Amino acid sequence: MSDRSILKKLNLRNPWHLIALGFGSGLAPKAPGTFGSLAAAIPCFILLAYEQYLALALLFIITFIGGTFACTQAEKAMGEHDHGAIVIDEFAGMFLAALTVPAGMALYGTFSTFVLFRFFDILKPFPVGFADKRVAGGFGIMLDDVLAGCYAALGNYLFFYYLF
Repeated sequence: MSDRSILKKLNLRNPWHLIALGFGSGLAPKAPGTFGSLAAAIPCFILLAYEQYLALALLFIITFIGGTFACTQAEKAMGEHDHGAIVIDEFAGMFLAALTVPAGMALYGTFSTFVLFRFFDILKPFPVGFADKRVAGGFGIMLDDVLAGCYAALGNYLFFYYLF
C-alpha cells in the first residue's frame, strides 16, 4: 500500500478528488481496491436486478470518462501515479464486467463479477500489467482496470454460458 500521509494532499470537498477516491471507499486502511470494488457492486446489483443494461453501459462510459479526469486531478494533487486510494478505476472495471451477466442473475452475477474482477485486477495478466506499469496519467490509471474488467467480462460470459 502506498504512503497514506500523501492523502492529506487531497481535498474531499473537491468533487474530482472525491470521485477518484470512489466516494470515500478508497480510504479504507487495508485493501482499498477491494473496498472500491465492493462499493461498485451496489449499483451493479441494483441495475442488474432491474435489468437496466443500457443504464449500466452508460454508467461505465461516464465513469471511464469522468474517472480519467478525476484520476488525473488526484494524481497531480498527490504527486504519485495510481495511489492505492484511487479506486474509481475499480468502479469502471466492475461496471464493464457486469454487462455480461444474463438477465435474472443479479445476485450470482454481482458476486461473480466481483470475484472475477478482483482476481484479474490482482493477477494483472497481459496486457493489464503492461498498462498498469507503462501507461501514464489518469488514462493509465483507468486503463488497467478496464482491461481487467474485460477479462472478468469474458469469465462471466463463460461462467454463465456453461453453468447456467
